[in-house]
Formats: sequence, structure tokens, C-alpha cells
Amino acid sequence: MAGYDYDLITIGGGSGGVRASRMAGRYGAKVAVVEELRVGGTCVLRGCVPKKLLVYGSHLPHEIEDMRGYGWSVEGVSHDWSALIATKEKELDRLHGIYLKLLSGAGNDVLDGKGKIVDPHTVEVAGKRYTAERILIATGGWPSLPDVPGIEHAITSNEALELPQRPERIAIVGSGFIAVEFAGIFHGYGSDTHLIYRAPKVLRGFDEDVRTALDEEMAKKGIHLHCETLPSRIEKAGDSYLVHLTDGETLEVDAVMYATGRHPNTKGIGLEEVGVEMDRNGAVKVDEYSRTNIPSIWAIGDVTDRINLTPVALAEGTCFAETEFNDNPMSPDHENVASAVFSQPPIGTVGLTEEAAREKYGALDIYVSGFRPMKYTLTENTERGLMKLVVDRASQKVVGAHMVGLDSPEIIQGVAIAVKMGATKKDFDRTIGIHPTAAEEFVTMREKRPDPEERQAAE
Repeated sequence: MAGYDYDLITIGGGSGGVRASRMAGRYGAKVAVVEELRVGGTCVLRGCVPKKLLVYGSHLPHEIEDMRGYGWSVEGVSHDWSALIATKEKELDRLHGIYLKLLSGAGNDVLDGKGKIVDPHTVEVAGKRYTAERILIATGGWPSLPDVPGIEHAITSNEALELPQRPERIAIVGSGFIAVEFAGIFHGYGSDTHLIYRAPKVLRGFDEDVRTALDEEMAKKGIHLHCETLPSRIEKAGDSYLVHLTDGETLEVDAVMYATGRHPNTKGIGLEEVGVEMDRNGAVKVDEYSRTNIPSIWAIGDVTDRINLTPVALAEGTCFAETEFNDNPMSPDHENVASAVFSQPPIGTVGLTEEAAREKYGALDIYVSGFRPMKYTLTENTERGLMKLVVDRASQKVVGAHMVGLDSPEIIQGVAIAVKMGATKKDFDRTIGIHPTAAEEFVTMREKRPDPEERQAAE
């Protein structure tokens, strides 16, 4: 180690940092992981895992209502929010313990405190300095709040997962995946839920048909959608809050949650002082191997603002460890990464949106199918789903697959393999479906949607 304390110091004990550190340790490196909160990171402690647990529970009232169509009768159902939060915290403690065991099992040291880079080979933690041949930044992201009068009254997703009591009325500001997921969560548990966003539709950047479908379904469920407006100020009024909107409307609620974005967690860790290049949003700039402009410093995960998904951070951590500690150069593949939104109904997507595909390929063949899940046939549940394939007309490759509806994240994971392998529409067509399932729709769609531009040209 040429006199260094460690071969690698990783700043950040989230999914990506833990993966990279464990693998480096198994390849013989002496590694320290620096974490100022709890090992586990956003996904395990403040994001994916606790949020998904709350999503599961929020579905149950609808499931109970649907039971009537199948002859079941359930009376006297009630919910204890504080019991839910306590059970959730117990599970997070268990997962935190597992992460600590994983690190110790790989021979990694854990340094408690905030890490600050002093020079290209030195990190300071709790007043003590440690040296390393390599430094890995894996500090993730953190919720951001806009400069709005009264913003001190708002909470973020971090606090929303730990509320001791469920608010009877809540306003959620934002239109991204975090905003729509929490809207579904609070509405499902019984809160009168308002979703406020600047755009005309939710989920900017997603396929337009997907955006429209989710808008319609959320409205049908009773979530109040306030589009093309934003809070101008938030006012405390006794035990409640008044949210004054730019369109003149005022909402009285018990909690205000902002989900308007996350920023790379790069403040106060010494990056500017040692000359690490960042973009104007604070994201660390890296090359294809996750190396910064400083030869001894790398960065992975949300802090680089490439694709902010846990599996992507894991892949980037794997590639870093293989390249630097196993003499096996690997760079992460960020093309055709599947993702899900655990909204209600949920969304699964992989590849290009119709809009992006049209810009890249020009002529497209579009296949769209709307459906009501068979599960709801005997119920009064009117929820509908959507499936869509985006096909490059010239090559007939499926370059995008999108689904809104029951089990869509589970279904899209399998479809993503086909898209990643470059499957054509003919490959989909000659695949025999599983009946009766919603998934079979992806291999039975035959009718192309008329191209509006071509139809207009013909007229």
C-alpha cells in the first residue's frame, strides 16, 4: 500500500458503496467505509425498501373492497399507523444489521462520521485522518427544497417515512416517481391527498401514453390533481397548514410534503478543495470507468447523476471493484435500463419513449393495448392498464416497452431481457403467451396504431 492506511476508502455506506467495498475486500484489498448516518443508504433505509413496504400496505383497503365481488365479507377493518411505522423500523434495523455483517465479512472497517477529503489520498473522519491509495465517493443524493415562503413547514420523503401519525389531509408537491408513489401511499391509507405539480401531466420524461394513463387512474381513485400550478407560500394555521397556489386556490392540510427532486450529496465533503470536477447541479463528473479528473478518486451512484437507480449503483460498484482490484476492466452499461414506478397503478418501462425513439429513428411502428385486469372482472374496480411497444420500423427492433397496470414491474423485468438482447417485433409475435395473464398482451399485439403524421400527409 506504499504507506497508506487503506487500499480503498469509500465515503458512503449505501448500496453502491457497500457493493464496491465488499468486492474489493474479497479481492484482498484493505477497505474502510465511512458513513455518517447508518450503513444501508437511501434505498434500504430512506427509499426503495421502506417505501415499497408502505405501498404494499396501502393496497390492502382496495383489495378488501374487491373481495366483495368474490363473495367475501369483511367488517370492522381498522388501521394502526403507529404500529405500521414501528414494524417497518424493526425491519430496517434488521437490514442495517445485515449490511454491517456483509462489510465485516469482507474484512471492511466501518468509520462512523462524515468523511471529508483533505487531499487526493486523505480522508478526515471525526477529527482523525486516514490515507488510502484510492478514494471512492458514493454519497448518493438528498431531497432538495425550493425557496418558497414557509418551506420550513414542509417535509420530504425522509420524514414522510417516519411520521408518528398519518395526516388526514396532505399536499404533495411534485410530479416525479417519488411524488406519485407517496400520493398513492397516503391515499391508500385514507388520507385526503392533493398532488400539486407545474407540468400538465405527471412523470415528465416518461412516455406520453404512460403519463396520460396514470393521470387518469389517479384521478379516478380520488387523488386531487392540481396541475400547472405550484405553491406560492405555505402558512401555519393552528394545527394545520394553508398552501396558497399560484392559480389562486388555497388548500388546508395537515402536512405538506415536497418531492420536487433530489440533488447529489456533495456538499461539505471536500470535493471543491481538492479540485474534483462537478457539474452545476453538484454531480461528480466521471469517465466510463467512474473515475474523476483526480486519478486517485472515483464516484458511483446517484452522486454522479447518471441513472439514479439502486441496481445501476450496484452495477457501477461492481465494475469499479473488478477494474481496480481484480484486473478485469469493466464499465457499466447504461443503455436499456428497466425501471419501475410503484404508483397506483404501477408502471414498468424499458428502452425509449415514443418521443425519444421518433427523434432517434424517425419512422416507428407503435402498438398500444388498453385492458382491464381479469382480477377486477367480478368487482366494481374500474382500474385499467396500458401496454405499449415502440418499434423501429427499419430494423423492426423493439426499442421501447411500457406498461401501466397490475404487476407491471414484475412483467417488464422479463421483457427487458428481450429488449436488451435486441429482439424484434417478429420475435415477440412468435412467442406463445401464457393464458390467461396480462403479460401475454405483449406477444399478441398485432394492430399498429395509425401514424398521425403519415395520415395527415395522406390527407
